[in-house]
Amino acid sequence: MTTVYLELGSKRIFACALEWPGWCRSGRDAERALAALTSYAERYAVVAQQAKIPFEPGDVRVVERVRGGTTTDFGAPEQPASADFGPRDQETAQRQAALVRASWDVFADVVAVTPAELRKGPRGGGRDRDKMVDHVIAAEASYARRIGVKHPAPAAGDTAALAALRADILDVLASPSDGTPPPRGGWPPAYTARRIAWHVLDHAWEMQDRATP
Repeated sequence: MTTVYLELGSKRIFACALEWPGWCRSGRDAERALAALTSYAERYAVVAQQAKIPFEPGDVRVVERVRGGTTTDFGAPEQPASADFGPRDQETAQRQAALVRASWDVFADVVAVTPAELRKGPRGGGRDRDKMVDHVIAAEASYARRIGVKHPAPAAGDTAALAALRADILDVLASPSDGTPPPRGGWPPAYTARRIAWHVLDHAWEMQDRATP
């Protein structure tokens, strides 16, 4: 059984698996969002395999609906579920961190086999590979500040700075928490894990799709 929450925008709805950071897909209504989520199970299985975590999603069960906003309609999940604010034991925290790390690994594997120029979308838009990588890394530096990790966005090709940023992110995500609310403007670690992994995988899958003739 996969427990899911729905984030309801006025134009778009996200379906997000609570226990599987990064497994979130959207649609114009709940039915389409859930269909998109289940259609990506095979692709997400690669992440779980990389993390060495058994992945048997089973049926999907919606356990909560939260109100989204303009970011939801723009195309990104923006609201935590109520469960994200609860306590996290060490096993749960380390599992979430492992799945985020696996998402990074999958992203790197995709980048390594993706051509520099990608097929354009129906309106001629979309970043090419290197611009997409830079975008993902810059976003992570921004997301990290929501959990108290403050690094400048690593410059393109600065692998040491990127490794340092990600190590500090994982230190927070892998630490148990007692459910104390985050500071004003901050994110709970469980939601941070989901948002980071979603962004990484969304672009990894975009690369795969747009690299196909």
